[in-house]
Amino acid sequence: MSIRLVLLLPMLLALVLISAIAVVWARHENRVLFVQLTKLQTQRDALNVEFGRLELEKATWADPSRIETIARGQMGMVNPTAADTRLIRR
Repeated sequence: MSIRLVLLLPMLLALVLISAIAVVWARHENRVLFVQLTKLQTQRDALNVEFGRLELEKATWADPSRIETIARGQMGMVNPTAADTRLIRR
């Protein structure tokens, strides 16, 4: 064996080991990131459902007939009559 081969063989073996470790590390990182992605997608879906529920609730609270019912019942508001209406001119 020549001296080149004696030096080249351990260097190639070291490079193969480094490459194998890099592959294992990359696969592990891929799994960790995939789990994180799945959790974030689940959280996003839950937030979308909550947002839809809140939009529906907002529409219910802002319904004009509901507001009119509350205004008449709790606040005693009524539509003004013609006698209650005044026209102001400058």
